[in-house]
Amino acid sequence: MTSPVVRRVALHEWREVRDLRIQAVGDENAAIAFTTTRDEELARDDAFWRGRTAGAAMGDNAAQFVAIVGDAWVGSASVLLRAADAPAAGALRADVVGVYVAPVHRGAGILGLLFDEAAAWARAQGCDALTLSTHLDNARARAAYRKAGFTPTGVTFTSSVGPELEMRRAIA
Repeated sequence: MTSPVVRRVALHEWREVRDLRIQAVGDENAAIAFTTTRDEELARDDAFWRGRTAGAAMGDNAAQFVAIVGDAWVGSASVLLRAADAPAAGALRADVVGVYVAPVHRGAGILGLLFDEAAAWARAQGCDALTLSTHLDNARARAAYRKAGFTPTGVTFTSSVGPELEMRRAIA
């Protein structure tokens, strides 16, 4: 297998961003992790995808990282910077969202590579950790996140997809 290339998306790659997102939300084993459906994503126009990709490629408060094997886009993770709940004024929190690795590439280390790139970007923005949430019924994702260095924070909440558990990975 060709080694994966993991990098931030580029402005002109909106079609690839769109296609990977549609693949992700259409994966029956990953659908529990997303707040939209395949039909909802298919209904979005090209302007939406261009705008989403522009923010992910060039934004200061968001970045999308992709894993590419050969010519195939096989994984993605996005980071959104938000105000932290910490007492320090001006602190930022780096929330990882939209995590996906194509089924045939799961278990090959791609998830860790995506998180490493996300962590490097978040560190450069002044963050000291990555945070994500996972559905309580998604044991497969929780195990993969633990393997990638995330630990439960003890915070649970209910989102639009149901009960979720927050996990955190310190950035060295």
